[in-house]
Amino acid sequence: MLDDLDEQILWELARDADLTNAALAERLHVAPSTTHARVRALREAGVLGASHADVDYRAVGLPLQAIISVRLRAQARTVIKTFAAKMVRHPNVLDVFFVGGQDDFLVRVVTTSPEQLRDFVAGPLSSDPVVASTHTQIVFDHLRGLDHWGDADGFDELRGPLT
Repeated sequence: MLDDLDEQILWELARDADLTNAALAERLHVAPSTTHARVRALREAGVLGASHADVDYRAVGLPLQAIISVRLRAQARTVIKTFAAKMVRHPNVLDVFFVGGQDDFLVRVVTTSPEQLRDFVAGPLSSDPVVASTHTQIVFDHLRGLDHWGDADGFDELRGPLT
């Protein structure tokens, strides 16, 4: 069970994972030993995972992002976890989402070019015998909601009524 301080810690780290422990403690008006112990406990409980850098993939020669909808063959439903584990290990794959609806997965990839994207979709993805169909959408721009929460000051606002 999370208390208010745990939620405040998670909120601040979600907005800026680079906060030092001292800065986090100062922002929350508690002792650094308190935030240190709480963050450790949240990690151990699996509530707080690893921190990741927000990379500009264009700057490293991967200017093309795409989201690929994947539908598995009906008889392949038993290998859903195996398929996801295989996809997420591919070096161009950023995210694999198991979703409800007509499709089974959304796979977000970065590539050097339309040709490399085509080769991924036609190769390791579509040639997998469990894949029934794919639908590729090019990402023109990506905005992270966390970066634009503005004046929101906690998870209570996210849980509240939508306006």
